[in-house]
Amino acid sequence: MAHVLNKPYQQILAEFKDPLSAKNFREDMAWTGDVKYHAGAHRAIKGGRQVDLVVSMPPNPSHLEAIDPIVEGMARAAGTLTDSAGAPRFDPGRSVPILIHGDASFPGQGIVAETLNLSRLPGYQTGGTVHIIANNQLGFTTGPQDAYSTSYASGLARGFKIPIVHVNADDPEACVEASRLAFAYRERFQRDFLIDLIGYRRYGHNEGDEPGFTQPLMYQRISAHPTVRDIWAHTLVERGEIPPGVPDELMRGRTAELQGAMDALRPEQDLVEPQPEAAPPGAAAKAQTAVPLEHLRGLNSALMTMPPGFNLHRKLERSREKRIHVLDEAGERTVDWTTAEELAFASILSDGISIRLTGEDVERGTFSQRHAVFHDVKTGAVHVPLQTIPQARAAFEIHNSPLSENAAVGFEYGYNVQEPARLVVWEAQYGDFINGAQVIIDEFVVSARVKWGQRPSMVFLLPHAQEGQGPDHASARPERFLQLAADINMRIANCTTAAQYFHLLRRQASLLLTDPLPLVVLTPKGLLRHPFVASTPLDLAEGRFRMAIDDDDARARAESIGRVVLCSGKMYVDLVSSELRAARPEVAVCRLEQLYPVPMRDLRAMLEGYPSAQEIVWVQEEPENMGAWDFIRPHLTEVAGGRPVRHIARPRNASPAEGSAARHGRHQQGLIEAAFSLRGATVIRELVK
Repeated sequence: MAHVLNKPYQQILAEFKDPLSAKNFREDMAWTGDVKYHAGAHRAIKGGRQVDLVVSMPPNPSHLEAIDPIVEGMARAAGTLTDSAGAPRFDPGRSVPILIHGDASFPGQGIVAETLNLSRLPGYQTGGTVHIIANNQLGFTTGPQDAYSTSYASGLARGFKIPIVHVNADDPEACVEASRLAFAYRERFQRDFLIDLIGYRRYGHNEGDEPGFTQPLMYQRISAHPTVRDIWAHTLVERGEIPPGVPDELMRGRTAELQGAMDALRPEQDLVEPQPEAAPPGAAAKAQTAVPLEHLRGLNSALMTMPPGFNLHRKLERSREKRIHVLDEAGERTVDWTTAEELAFASILSDGISIRLTGEDVERGTFSQRHAVFHDVKTGAVHVPLQTIPQARAAFEIHNSPLSENAAVGFEYGYNVQEPARLVVWEAQYGDFINGAQVIIDEFVVSARVKWGQRPSMVFLLPHAQEGQGPDHASARPERFLQLAADINMRIANCTTAAQYFHLLRRQASLLLTDPLPLVVLTPKGLLRHPFVASTPLDLAEGRFRMAIDDDDARARAESIGRVVLCSGKMYVDLVSSELRAARPEVAVCRLEQLYPVPMRDLRAMLEGYPSAQEIVWVQEEPENMGAWDFIRPHLTEVAGGRPVRHIARPRNASPAEGSAARHGRHQQGLIEAAFSLRGATVIRELVK
């Protein structure tokens, strides 16, 4: 930190002093910071050369190797050029990723293997990474015999055909030669290289640790062993490179310099924390996302244009023929979810903002809905419409990710924070699979802003809905994101129309530099082609993203409304498409499209518009202990005007959904009947059992 990245001694020492002052303390916990061991640093090195060199070390939590894919994503972003239309151009000479691993964590943490697997994949390779295992021959207190099954800590790399050099950390010259070999190999072959730096840990795992408790024989030998500095000083003196007294003189000089810095330390003034600036108030609400209809038609026409002689799969031809005319009638609900998404991406590219879209089967889409990449059935040639439209002013990149969440999401996070002006989107095959990236979500995506001052803005598309397909294909776990939601650290949305999704994506792109926040979208599955989700071309051309949507039918009879039902996503479609909707005109069905930040002003205005309503009812398809209920309850109570706030949900459960389509259908019908019943909470309970 001090010698490579030029972090001032005063700053480092001030962090150890841990001062508390009005300057760096806020009661609302909007800034928490992190322990000094996790902090990163950034330095631009000029040295009179034509090409500047930037050395960056990102902050790293105690989840050890979780930083690996993030560094790789940063290197990929730094080496990628996206300033022109088409596919981006990657130059491996623009960045060099270096990863320093522990000898216990390298074989022990699964994310290491996931990251190594990325190294040769087209959408993830970075031109080779230099890996260094700081091999202390000891974890915290765990020895090699309990830590890995391979002969060496580096054994995992052999499966990826990565060259490995074992080098003695007591021999600086050998270490330098190993480093030169690593960089020469990377330069020649653009592949990973690993240095197993075999040494020892002279002191304990931390300041309070006594390693002699568990490794007494090892630490007896270490305490009797000269330090690397002593060995190297002795070698230089023996060779006649320096006079005998110089090493001690240098040591005294550097110690005096450090002591001087310590003596002059002003902790409250010297401690500088990278608190991010607050976004301008109302930035999201002011975002302009409508796109003129003629521009949309031009984009759609360009997207429908195929290369001459391209042989499309016959099952795709009919849908493409319909898509050509999808914007002909401005007032007809002809725009489905997928069309809205592709038009949003196309318009963002035409605005000069590049897009990186990755995920599990993202090129075609899990539900065969996207088809962002076409394959010639006779030649195998590939056509990516978003890379060929003439209106684009920035690059579009799309890749199916490996079947991984932890490293894949970490990579995209790193790409995002390195190049914040690009729209980075990751899609899960099913929303449940985000569980596999929980460490990245917790440690980076939602908390990096308050810990380290980073400002991520990546988008998560997580298919979500109870549809009788079992517990592992139902829930994107919105309750977990909502539990982590605080101090405006992300946006969470569950849209009910294609136009809403269109404007949501465009709003996110417009805020990348002014008000960047991660965006979690609970996307549909069965609703992808549902007529209730379709929008009109005018909705795209003249609308905007609405965080809460009133019941237009009920508004005309607001004085007679006895119950206001609030819901989001698929639950809304199930309610308004039910035959009970017409039979219960005294029930208004309103939508909360943005779950976080909660649009309190919109909610309050909407509920005040129903002065005769006796109760506010939140309806969700998830079990009572999941979904949004626990999070949204206090917010609804605040804006309910003293009226009772109730909920309708599946009973509390350890599993998010039924494994039987028949049982799911019965429960779902019970929720709908309860939502339109005015007989009270007891009946609600009976109906959903």
